[in-house]
Amino acid sequence: MATIFPLILVIATFVTGIIWALDKFHWEKQRELKLQDARTAAGGDLPNDAEEKITTPPSWIENGRSVFPVIAIVMVLRSFIYEPFQIPSGSMMPTLLVGDFILVEKFAYGLKDPVTRSTIVETGSPERGDIAVFKFPLDTRVDYIKRIVGLPGDRVIYRGKQLFIQPKCEAKPCPELKTVPLSLEDSESFKINSMPLHVYQEQLGDVEHEVLIFPPARELVSRYFRQPGTTEDEWIVPAGHYFVLGDNRDNSEDGRYWGFVSDHNLVGKAVAIWISFEFERAEDSVLPGWIPTGVRFNRIGAIK
Repeated sequence: MATIFPLILVIATFVTGIIWALDKFHWEKQRELKLQDARTAAGGDLPNDAEEKITTPPSWIENGRSVFPVIAIVMVLRSFIYEPFQIPSGSMMPTLLVGDFILVEKFAYGLKDPVTRSTIVETGSPERGDIAVFKFPLDTRVDYIKRIVGLPGDRVIYRGKQLFIQPKCEAKPCPELKTVPLSLEDSESFKINSMPLHVYQEQLGDVEHEVLIFPPARELVSRYFRQPGTTEDEWIVPAGHYFVLGDNRDNSEDGRYWGFVSDHNLVGKAVAIWISFEFERAEDSVLPGWIPTGVRFNRIGAIK
């Protein structure tokens, strides 16, 4: 649906736009000429209902020209400015929670054709620490959201629940592999199946944010995406690609498992939460699970 809807929106805008233009510059004038001919034949003014019958366009024309401005505005806003998304999973906790509805800045990484996704105008590129929405590389019909960790040319290591980055080497001597600062903040706020998750502060470039990590220093590296010429917990980001991680580090299917995100698949930058719903409900509730149980007003605002 994430791929089909933009195509449907473009087609609907194109069709209703043609109807609007033909009516504005051709059919409306034909109706006016027909009205004048009818007045001449009648030797004067016609009854109001007769004039209305001549000047009123068919319903399909009326509906098409009425809907066109609305669809056109929606297409421009959604394709080039901002698009709303719902957070479906906990992979970006604690930064984003299930039930958060976010705004994604579509022009942050270039203005793109909404159907082919080819870049029309270059407006910027991802920075380390950005929260980005992108087409899942293994199924571009699905939208994913993760944090940008590695930029093109970077060497990234995730070992012992600690992130290391060596920026792209532009000139000799190359910069050293650096430990990304990580400091324990809280160990009681979040739990999964009664197991506590530690909240850490992580510093990615200029961006300071929180991540969740299971206390045991244990890595399932056998599941990791293996890049030729590197170890199981090391990745060299190719040109035109980015390496992404979820903030819920031990509960996120991210670049460690399926590789890199290309420029072509970038959708935009998550910039704000515009509403946030709670869905916590007792198991014996008769209401369906998709009905919210409350609004988290304190979460509305900019995203770090």
